Amino acid sequence: MRERISLDNAKKIHFIGIGGISMSGLAEILQRDGYEVSGSDDVLTEITERLDRLGIKIFHPNAAENISRGIDLVVYTAAVKADNPEFRAALEMGIELIERAPFIGKILHGYEPICIAGSHGKTTTTSMVAEVLLAARHDPTISIGGHMNRGGLNYRIGGSKYFVLESCEFSNSFHHWHPHIGIILNIDADHLDFFGNMKNLIEAFGKFAGNIRPEGALVIQAGVQGIDEITKKLKCDIITFGLKNNSKIYADKIKYENGNPSFDVMDGEKFLAHVSLPLPGEYNMLNALAAFAAALLLGIPPNEIADALCNIKGTKRRFEHKGMYNGIEIIDDYAHHPTEIISCLAAARQKMDSGRIVCLFQPHTYTRTRNLFDETVKSFSDADKIVLLPIYAAREPYDPTVSSEMLAEEIIKIGGDAIFIKNFDEAECYLKKILCSGDLLITMGAGDVFRVGDKMLGSDLSTLSTGCEH
Repeated sequence: MRERISLDNAKKIHFIGIGGISMSGLAEILQRDGYEVSGSDDVLTEITERLDRLGIKIFHPNAAENISRGIDLVVYTAAVKADNPEFRAALEMGIELIERAPFIGKILHGYEPICIAGSHGKTTTTSMVAEVLLAARHDPTISIGGHMNRGGLNYRIGGSKYFVLESCEFSNSFHHWHPHIGIILNIDADHLDFFGNMKNLIEAFGKFAGNIRPEGALVIQAGVQGIDEITKKLKCDIITFGLKNNSKIYADKIKYENGNPSFDVMDGEKFLAHVSLPLPGEYNMLNALAAFAAALLLGIPPNEIADALCNIKGTKRRFEHKGMYNGIEIIDDYAHHPTEIISCLAAARQKMDSGRIVCLFQPHTYTRTRNLFDETVKSFSDADKIVLLPIYAAREPYDPTVSSEMLAEEIIKIGGDAIFIKNFDEAECYLKKILCSGDLLITMGAGDVFRVGDKMLGSDLSTLSTGCEH
């Protein structure tokens, strides 16, 4: 790969929190491009072990003495606070510090980025675009907020001009990038602890779209909230996708088999290709249409796009089949927003001929649970039994005003069958008592709820990070 990255003469780069899902990929991209890379993390995982094997110096734990005067640039995430010892040490030594999002922006200057944004489906759609480009031998560089089932990695270093990148709206991270192709899958009430309201959220997506290079294009779902506001001043091309023929690229003759959709991809009245998607649900059909539209813009023939999508492997923690336990299928999914919960459970219901759907749900963050409390309560209608674990706090301090016990109480009031369980061990014991052969167990949430299913299956996969860093 020829050198594409220019960091203003910086040669030695240190990452605070190098074991994160995105930071680890960036570290390896730089190392492969000839930079001297080091990093620290408070937790050693398979990711940090892999980086160490590649020759990247890993410090454990995070500490001021890890910062030396030979370092030219320190990269940190939005989660790192000013009292972090390495952050303070770099400031005191006069070493330049840069947050992850603008740092990615520097890297992207040397590429034609394909940036996938949206409230839901970013990881899956990014993997779809990546797999289509790989099948078409476009040799892309890839950065995904999860692990692809094809190869098991969250990044890939390619030799072409294309960089496929999952683009998160949290903290306006995606404002630092200037895509060649930008994709907006959907816009839904989320991260309102940061944005405050939907108006601000829509404006944030509008700025992301406004950063698309004039010679590029925006791929956006028809009818998405705020679409007129987002698109009214754009200089780039605009391509809509959806399930109705008011979109430029849309699905026709839709059928489902075992929960998986098959459909014709249409461009107006023109038939482009038939896709039989090996992933479940309407939501994945929409993701595939977005990927299809983006690939068309890159000149990939429709039949090649369809062939790639028909053989898509998807990503870990996205309706991932984990195994069978005494005749019970265990699925794991990252869903943590009400819209995602509804879509995931609807896909499970389409898949089931008989048996119950048991959902083990771990709410994600106090603010999201509080802000979307009523919507969350109503989102489990396709589950026969809901088992609720304590809220996964992530970046937040304890908040006594909202809890999983409260969710369980309200679900029961509207006719749902819900129970609160206070820890993983008790949840495992409870599930083993109530599950029957033919049931489907879904472990669901953006935290570490997958550990329960892994333990039931006798796995020890809990060291593998599979979600966003916030």
